[in-house]
Amino acid sequence: MKDVKITVIRKSEYRDLIEKYENPLANPCPVKEGDVYISKDANIPENFCQSAWHDLYPFVFALSAGATSIYDNWMKNPHSAMISCNDGFRPVSFLLEVVE
Repeated sequence: MKDVKITVIRKSEYRDLIEKYENPLANPCPVKEGDVYISKDANIPENFCQSAWHDLYPFVFALSAGATSIYDNWMKNPHSAMISCNDGFRPVSFLLEVVE
């Protein structure tokens, strides 16, 4: 299986939704744009958000196993995918790339 690099591309924060709906969190999402993680053998990287991993895992696994052109060539690089976590208050966009 191939290693997959996971790069935090964008992190948004919806203050209005947080103030209206979210209970205060002691430790909200700590990732920062530019953070990089490496998944080896399609395993969760050390210190990676468990919730985000559930969203990314199917794509990490597919790329790690050699899949290309996910979703009919929607990415310019066929060995990559842009996937977001499901956090409705602080969504994060991750770029997944096969490490050649």
